[in-house]
Amino acid sequence: MQDAAARSTATRTSELRASDADRDRVADMLREALAEGRLTADEHAERVEGVLAAKTVGELDVFVRDLPAAHRDRGPAAPAPNRPTAGAVPLEADENVVAVFSSAVRKGRWRANRRIHAYAVFGSVEIDLSEAVFEYQQVVIKAFSVFGSVEVRVPENVSLRGTGGGVLGNFEVHTLDSSEPDAPVVYVDGWAVLGHVEARPKRGRVVADLLDRVHRRVEKGLRKHL
Repeated sequence: MQDAAARSTATRTSELRASDADRDRVADMLREALAEGRLTADEHAERVEGVLAAKTVGELDVFVRDLPAAHRDRGPAAPAPNRPTAGAVPLEADENVVAVFSSAVRKGRWRANRRIHAYAVFGSVEIDLSEAVFEYQQVVIKAFSVFGSVEVRVPENVSLRGTGGGVLGNFEVHTLDSSEPDAPVVYVDGWAVLGHVEARPKRGRVVADLLDRVHRRVEKGLRKHL
């Protein structure tokens, strides 16, 4: 009876729709196999193409079933640190987003800089990272709201941390931990003075630059292997 129940559970899991995070996990296994010499370059390219086209968890498992990484217990990812690594993010802003008696929006397909400063004075700022390309592992957003609002949205498969406060205002960051050990971490800090600052995940959105990330990791693995 227990064996039958286990098989039934495994079947249901294999039929689940695959997420981008699931594809990224399998792509990581393929990258490791290539770097270790378990796969040729042609085999790796063919499997990565299949991973990107896979629609269910069961279809993904086929591409790593014969690899040791698929049977290794990696354990849960360590939680992201509460503060960015010293020296990893510049003190000066790479980009300023300013709204004074107006509104300013950053959204869509754009490259997230290491440090972004957002100022809302009698206005509103929206920073939507749900479709952004993360070239850096740590991103800092410094948010200041005076009689205004700053809203930050992140994909569900990154980590989110925040430190700040409010003076007759509201500063709220919905802490998030990614299941991926090398996922980007977004740090939001600052102040809300008679205003509002909020950062939270955007449901159903994940880091979209999967192919770029796979290629970068493969190139890094090849350089290390050579």
